Amino acid sequence: MPETPPTPLRPWLLAAWPGMGNVAVIAAGYLIKQLALRPFAEVHAPEQFDIGQVDVLSGIIEQTRLPRSVFYRTPEGAPGRPLIVFLGEAQPTHGGYMFAQRLLERAAAFEIERVITFASMASQVHPTDEPAVHAAATSPQLLDELVRSGAQPVEGGQIGGLNGVLLAAAMERNLPGLCLLGEIPFYAANVPNPKAARVVLESFAELAGLSVDMAELTEHGRIVEGALLKMLDRMQKMTEGEDDEEPEFAVADAAEEPAEPPTRKRLDAAARKRIEQLFEDAQTDRRLAMDLKAELDRLGVFKEYEDRFLDLFKRAE
Repeated sequence: MPETPPTPLRPWLLAAWPGMGNVAVIAAGYLIKQLALRPFAEVHAPEQFDIGQVDVLSGIIEQTRLPRSVFYRTPEGAPGRPLIVFLGEAQPTHGGYMFAQRLLERAAAFEIERVITFASMASQVHPTDEPAVHAAATSPQLLDELVRSGAQPVEGGQIGGLNGVLLAAAMERNLPGLCLLGEIPFYAANVPNPKAARVVLESFAELAGLSVDMAELTEHGRIVEGALLKMLDRMQKMTEGEDDEEPEFAVADAAEEPAEPPTRKRLDAAARKRIEQLFEDAQTDRRLAMDLKAELDRLGVFKEYEDRFLDLFKRAE
């Protein structure tokens, strides 16, 4: 009796847009290159994009265009899990959820089995450390699968932009969805981070049963690691330089039990008001978080505000 041929694997949809550390775009773009995925379709939504700037070269304004949103797929007959990778050059300027629905409508014709996005999570990870991979999923069963592969569940926070919104749209269509997030240093959210992209891509490759050569991405990560170390060293030297000033508080006698934690006695009302303003500014623009960090270090109260400071970065991208 002839054997029944195995049921063909249904493709997974991996979608990526720019975000903190450009982790999603770096990882997805590297996967496209290494697996020789081929472009085959686009999502056209000109009404949901805008042009906010033009490029100038030698005084001449160059021709501009709207960002592209392109589907790539595994070549015919390629081994392993078939993939469809969607790579957006930019996130829509408005109507993000509508764009996510339009994308999934287009992808429905490909009979996708699950939806995956990549993102980054800002933390206190040191540039020389191996970034952790965090995970969020649309069901407990799928989250368990990610945890068994070594990812850590996201305990709380948000996943901003289309890298998160697409998963909400997938849930509405009863499509399983997950997000893999790589850690990046909070002070370098605007620096492309190949190291975080690599650990995310390694985790995805294991889930999908794919073999991906990471050598080039590893080398890029090593180069960026050196730049981040120099950035961290400059920041520490700036903080140490300000620590030479006279402290604004008296040290409590170690033999006495203070009525309240010493950190509560260190700052006057004006200093605390200044800190509150810096928190408010950093909430609006995370690039200002380093000004806040420097001030907390200068006053010697970072530990008091540490949890609140890290909460500024719970919105992953």
